[in-house]
Order: sequence, then C-alpha cells, then structure tokens
Amino acid sequence: MSKRFVLVAQCLFLAAGGVHAAAQQPRSYSRADFAKVRKYDAHVHANTLDPAFLAQAKADGFELLSINVDYPDFPTIDEQARIAVTLRKKNPKRFHYATAFSMRGWGTSGWAQQATERIAQAVTDGAVAVKIWKNVGMVEKDANGQLIMLDDPGFDPVIARIVALGIPLIAHQGEPYNCWLPLDQMSNDNDREYFREHPQYHMFLHPDQPAYETLMGARDRFVSRHPELRFVGAHMASLEWSVDRLAAFLDAHPAANADLAARMTAVQVQSLQDRDKVRRFFIRYADRLMYASDLTYAPDVTAAQFRKEAHEFWLSDWRYLATDDSQRIESIRADVAGLALPRSVIDKIYYTNASREFVRRQTRAESLRR
Repeated sequence: MSKRFVLVAQCLFLAAGGVHAAAQQPRSYSRADFAKVRKYDAHVHANTLDPAFLAQAKADGFELLSINVDYPDFPTIDEQARIAVTLRKKNPKRFHYATAFSMRGWGTSGWAQQATERIAQAVTDGAVAVKIWKNVGMVEKDANGQLIMLDDPGFDPVIARIVALGIPLIAHQGEPYNCWLPLDQMSNDNDREYFREHPQYHMFLHPDQPAYETLMGARDRFVSRHPELRFVGAHMASLEWSVDRLAAFLDAHPAANADLAARMTAVQVQSLQDRDKVRRFFIRYADRLMYASDLTYAPDVTAAQFRKEAHEFWLSDWRYLATDDSQRIESIRADVAGLALPRSVIDKIYYTNASREFVRRQTRAESLRR
C-alpha cells in the first residue's frame, strides 16, 4: 500500500469523524447549558454596593452592564456613579457601567459643557457608554414650557463628545406601546397592573401628551442625523410590540443595535401568533440584538430574595431563547414554546454583540496621534 493512499485514507477517516462529531452536536443549547455559556446582561441597575448581584452573575455565567439613569426614583446620578465605580474596581472583568448626565440647567449657556465634562470624567473612571432616558420627550421642558425632544439641536454638542470618546449612547425613548392603549387591549398583565396603579403614567388617559409615533419619529430623526453615533435602542428601541417594525428600524439605521431589556413578554405574544417569524427575526438580526433584563437591585430588597428572582428571570429568558422548552408565562396567561435559536445566534445575542459594543474604541484623532 502506498504512503499516498494511506495518507488519503487517514484524511478521509478524520473528515468523517469530524462530520460525525458535528452531527452529534445539538444545533441549540439546553437548559443544562445555561450556567456554562458565557453571557452578558447589557441592561441592569445595581443601585447598592451589596455583592449579591455580582455573586449571582458569577454563578449564572454573566457579565453585567449597570446603567446609570437620570431617574428620580433611583439614587442621584452621583450616587449611582459612586456605586458603579466601586463595584467595577472590585470586579472589572464582570462589572461594567454606563454613565448618565443631568438635564438640570438645559438651555443655559453652561449646560452642554457641564454634561460633556461629566461624561468625559466618567469615561476616565471606566464608563463604557452613556444613557439618555425617557424624561427627554416625556417630562423635561424648555424655558417656553415645551417638552424637549431627542432631536433637539441642543443635544448636538453632547453627541459630538460621545462620538469623539468612541462610546455608544443607550437611548430609552417612550414607553411600551401598551402605554397608549386602554387597559383591556394591553398585551400583558404586568403592564396592565402597572398602568392601572399608576394612571398618571398611562398615556391613553393623557391625550395632551406626545403620541407614541411622535416620540418614535423624534428618535428616528435623531439617529439619522448622527450616523457616526453608536446607538443602542433600549427596550427593543420601544418597538417591542412588532418584530417587523424593529426590523425596519434596524434596516434604516445600520449603526444601531437594540437590547431586549424587560420586553420579552411582548416578543412571546408575537411568538404565540407566529413562532417561525419571530425565530427568523432573531436569526436575521443576530448581530444587532443584545440580551438584557433590566433587573434592578435596590437596597429595599434582601440579597437572598434578589438572587432567587434574578436567577429565575435569567433562566426563564434562556429557556425561551435558547431551548425548545415550553413554559408557562403568567403575564400573558399562556404556555410558550422556546425558539431554540442556533448556538451561534445565542452566542452573539448573549455575549458577542455586547462585548463588541461596550468597549471604548480608538477614535480617529487618537489613532493619528500614535
């Protein structure tokens, strides 16, 4: 037997073994894979120095992006920054954070400089992104009493600085689409209960406030006007009610991404109607979507209670996205089958995309100085 024949035979044998091994590898992950796979929750709020959040993240295989927010029910943005910097120093490989700026003083000559200096200092301290909240468009008003919209040119100096720093903007504009619907037409019990108990925030009851499409229009114009900005639409860019609509947004804005924070039930409602369409959406936009939960750890919750709730929340989302498990989703009163997304898609949504976006990129000016 010639050496050449033996070599060819060995190659064919090894190739066949590789094909067999690939055939044995499941296309999707299982529930048992949950803690083993590297993951990144790209939208949480760690509002306490208690180590329980990081401990549960480690147990379940997550890195965290804690997002500071100019939100009156949270600690001040200075206190949020102090907590974030402290936690990052304790575990820089697992804990990351996004900074925020205050709208106080909007319209004055020094507002933009103050905001940009705060952002620059936060980046020096380790921040990897900036958050702008829904108070822009829904709460904050200018000197004439008009609501300040996201596409207001007054934000231009701040956006220019964010672009120059090489970090993304995480933008939460508007509320879930349910907010503009009557209670009996809302798609899930969580929203129904919240807006029943907080009618002041239920836009259906306040027709004098901006319409949903008004807020989305301002956001879209803003993204179009800043093509160099790395943009992350929080909460599925507030288009959670329609994967078709979110797909159109992503197609129109090639530099934009979206996180999935606190909107999984809206996706699951659509999944009940057309599971294959929802599954195709996640596969097609696998490079543009980031897993996120919106879990919030505040001082009024015990560590044990938070760890239990965080684990159950994360595991439920994993079962829906990564496996073909069927599980009861009480908020929509239905059993929902998992999407069993391919492993490669899960790896991108759960880790690759966030780890790609939430790093400071070298700007052109910096590269020229080297």
